[in-house]
Amino acid sequence: MEESLYILIPISILLVFAIGAVFWWCLRSGQFDDMEGPAWRMLNDDDRPPESPPDRPEDR
Repeated sequence: MEESLYILIPISILLVFAIGAVFWWCLRSGQFDDMEGPAWRMLNDDDRPPESPPDRPEDR
């Protein structure tokens, strides 16, 4: 039982550092900058296609 602790403790310490590094990277890259914007954009999304601009005579 004690022999397995010699392996599990260093692995858990490395795992904590890896999780901390990933969390730090997410903070620095802006993953958590706008938490409410995507939810509002999803609710305000309409399924209509975008309107095309009217034809101009000089384009012909």
